[in-house]
Amino acid sequence: MPITKGYRALVAEAMAEITTYSVEQVRQRIGDPAVQLVDIRDVRELEREGTVPGAVNAPRGMLEFWVDPESPYYRPVFGDEGKEYILFCAAAWRSALATKALQDMGMTNVAHIEGGFSNWRKQGAPVESYEAHRARRGSGKS
Repeated sequence: MPITKGYRALVAEAMAEITTYSVEQVRQRIGDPAVQLVDIRDVRELEREGTVPGAVNAPRGMLEFWVDPESPYYRPVFGDEGKEYILFCAAAWRSALATKALQDMGMTNVAHIEGGFSNWRKQGAPVESYEAHRARRGSGKS
């Protein structure tokens, strides 16, 4: 069966309907209690490259299940309506699609980072090692 709409079209459609922040805009909000950064990359990517300080990891394949309170996989970190959830992946393709999916689920407090984690690192924004991420997570801070 031929593909009638490729990933480029899907990403472009999503980008037209979602909020995108620059690295600098997000960098200025690190530590803001009204923001939750969400790394949707696979854990192997985090192990290899690190992540944004303060981010929680929600693998793309589980995101919708972790966000939905009716799901047996629901994670309370996604239940704070007072927070803005800013997603990122490696290049902003998965995060664009994920942000659009969460909007389709009814979330209005969701956005993503332009250029993803690759752009984050390229611009010299802070990076937390996977070991530090796990230690913080284990301490109950994320």
